[in-house]
Amino acid sequence: MTTQQLTIEPASEHVGAFVSGIDLAQAAAPGGLGPETTAVIKDAWAKHGVLFFREQPITPEQHMAFAEHFAAIDINKFFAAVDGFPGIAQVLKEKDQEHNIGGGWHTDHTYDAVPARGSILLARETPATGGDTHFLSVGAAYDALTEDLKATIATLEAHHSSEHVFGAKAEHAKEIGDRFGNADAVGGTTHPLVIKHPETGRKMLYVNAAFVTGIVGWSDDESTDLLNQLYRHIVNGGFDYRFEWEVGSIAMWDNCATWHMAYNDYPGQRRLMHRITVEGVALDAAA
Repeated sequence: MTTQQLTIEPASEHVGAFVSGIDLAQAAAPGGLGPETTAVIKDAWAKHGVLFFREQPITPEQHMAFAEHFAAIDINKFFAAVDGFPGIAQVLKEKDQEHNIGGGWHTDHTYDAVPARGSILLARETPATGGDTHFLSVGAAYDALTEDLKATIATLEAHHSSEHVFGAKAEHAKEIGDRFGNADAVGGTTHPLVIKHPETGRKMLYVNAAFVTGIVGWSDDESTDLLNQLYRHIVNGGFDYRFEWEVGSIAMWDNCATWHMAYNDYPGQRRLMHRITVEGVALDAAA
């Protein structure tokens, strides 16, 4: 495969790009995608935050081979895996189930000391209507902050936890049922509120409402006030793009650079996705 075949077209002003002219099944062929093509995709991923591919009916083996072009696979501790493929998480909602997975704005794996760098989600079954995923740029959100607010958060850290989402007593885990498991693996860590992107060096807001439990050294009320201010800014600032799925579509997002949310607007319909996450590196404060 040559890089001349690739076309990368931005999806919106701040986040996302469509990649065409590539057959990702080639990732598992001898020689893979090749170093030049891999480098172009990697650079576009870092620049745009999330990449979209259409008409990629790849096998689980090909899915894994594509992911491994960018980093080792980070096996999810809580999601049910695809049979025979522990590195592929199953993101499923059956027709008779009320609650979906990933239905609020979040960033994957921030509760880990070294969070997964990115996720590669492949649509296996999609509803006739609904089930879009919304993405936004936390780099653009940081850039749009006032200078005073940038100064306020420059050296702060937040605590991130998985217990209230995946723990044995977590209401969300009870609602999801056997699509989640391994409640004993919950834990938490701290990260800077503002990180430096490991590839581009761009400053990113690294907080999210799903996993952040508070700001280190601040009271609950102070933390809640500041975090809610940041969340409103991130969600309402126009830094977003909403992606419509088709069977064979892939979204490959950067957990350092984006938030995402899956819409739960397809009652009585089945939606099945296969997700691979890839390993990241320790995050550095931007200050």
